[in-house]
Amino acid sequence: MPFWVGLHHQERKLMSHRSTPAVSGARDVQDLLLGPMLRHVDATSASIWVETARSGTVEVRCGEETWRAPTFSAHGHHYALVEVTGLEVGSVYPYSVHLDGELVWPREDGFPESMIATIDPAKKPRLAFGSCRTSIPHDAAGNRKHGVDAMRAYALSMASPEHGPWPDLMLFLGDQVYADSTSDQMREFIRSRRDIRDEPGAELKDFEEYAHLYRLAWSDPANRWLLSTLPSAMIFDDHDIRDDWNSSLSWKQDMEQRSWWHERIVAGLGSYWIYQHLGNLSPEGRAADPLWQRIKAHTGVEELDITADLHRFAERVDDAPEEYRFSYCRDWDTVRLIVVDSRAARSLDPEARALLDPPENAWLDEHMQGGFRHLLVATSLPFLLPMGLHHVEAWNEVYSSGERGPARAWLGERLRRAVDLEHWAAFQKSFQDVARWATEVADGKRGPAPASVTFLSGDVHFSYVSEVERETGSRIIQAVCSPIRNPLPRLIRYFAAALALGPAVPFGAWMARTSHVPDLPFRWDGILGPWFDNNLAILEDTEDGLVISWVTGVVEHQDHLHPRLETVEVAAIEPREG
Repeated sequence: MPFWVGLHHQERKLMSHRSTPAVSGARDVQDLLLGPMLRHVDATSASIWVETARSGTVEVRCGEETWRAPTFSAHGHHYALVEVTGLEVGSVYPYSVHLDGELVWPREDGFPESMIATIDPAKKPRLAFGSCRTSIPHDAAGNRKHGVDAMRAYALSMASPEHGPWPDLMLFLGDQVYADSTSDQMREFIRSRRDIRDEPGAELKDFEEYAHLYRLAWSDPANRWLLSTLPSAMIFDDHDIRDDWNSSLSWKQDMEQRSWWHERIVAGLGSYWIYQHLGNLSPEGRAADPLWQRIKAHTGVEELDITADLHRFAERVDDAPEEYRFSYCRDWDTVRLIVVDSRAARSLDPEARALLDPPENAWLDEHMQGGFRHLLVATSLPFLLPMGLHHVEAWNEVYSSGERGPARAWLGERLRRAVDLEHWAAFQKSFQDVARWATEVADGKRGPAPASVTFLSGDVHFSYVSEVERETGSRIIQAVCSPIRNPLPRLIRYFAAALALGPAVPFGAWMARTSHVPDLPFRWDGILGPWFDNNLAILEDTEDGLVISWVTGVVEHQDHLHPRLETVEVAAIEPREG
């Protein structure tokens, strides 16, 4: 019998008048292709996303209450987002999902009931975060190739009665799917529908292939249960579309010359809106979203098909990213979380290069405010890279700009793409802006100073903690958790560690000085790391400050399907005295 059967949660005491009648298991499970995924949750409402095998009406039932939403379709696939409203603050609700009255969730797989836990403003928030997760089987062969899935190990631990308090949010910081580096299972699907020898080969080509990739990523029973009961928020990074996505204008122009790229970028952005972004939105954010307005306004008997609308939307976002915002902000009583789009919202004009275009820059400026106990800024790309790597990227930006002549610009661009020199450090105007705002928040110039300004990031496939050197004011921290499941080869690990430590730092500083890179606004040092395990990070606001723990899955006795959760590192970020 699975160890999670009979689970009870001391942290989540159920309201007796909201209990869900016992169910014997879903009868039409084949009609629910993905989900339910618990997405945006606040004090009184929740949103639950599903993909179904057919059109119909999706119902979410909590006790005797039911909320409904008709499916909508895109490219022949059927989706629904059910808005569950009128919930009580700080309460827990078991729920079930039905399609046209037939039970499709929960399933008879031994996992606990799926729950909705509304936000309690009086409770300090906890959140899990990480990035970079490949869709590889969880057997011995998959674990040998890509290590144990830290997310899945965490899900199995959560299902155990011994697990401690659950997070209030699971934050995914990019590369939720890999459209350009596909698994054997994904390649098998591609071969079933087209000649894989034709461009784009084993990479994704269209919406149908994206839909299958998301199914591979989110269908494992343990992870599926986890996503049904923990609210999740997401932001893309390059591999959700393609490696080095929007790294430079030259990169974008090269991609636009490829016959398959237009279909790929439209499919990638369109599927991202459906599978990831729609669930990020608050009720107010959804109400203001033009695509969601189209879905909500539909009153016809036939299912609404948004394929054409989605296509136009994705083309517009790619052509004019300043017209749509993928970034978002969430506030708890003591914590503000800002999730920043550092990919689609770039300005690639060589005369005005910026990681954030002017509207996005103004939005972030507006939201970086004090008045909270902690300000969290989540960006897929680390804001504070290891110092040596920061200097190299800043040098490369100048070298690639053309100021030193076309030959050096060509060489700089080749180097940029070869070793991914396209983080915040490679967009110095944006880096200097955000550094100034973070310092102003930390010095109390944008409202009461928080205990910390903490950047949460992924992308680099190693984890670490750095801190800005300051004697007064709030602590400014960079915490990175990467990968969830996609470890670096050992040779590249040595290269990454060399850039983080030792002689790479003064050598990089010399390179930056000789290229007239702008002076650093402050200095920072590594206080933990780097380490290279598959990790998931758990952040908790405590009376003594932020505590961030990195956990990983460990296989014992060759039991690859039931890894044990183990803590790798813990960072205690106490407020500065005085």
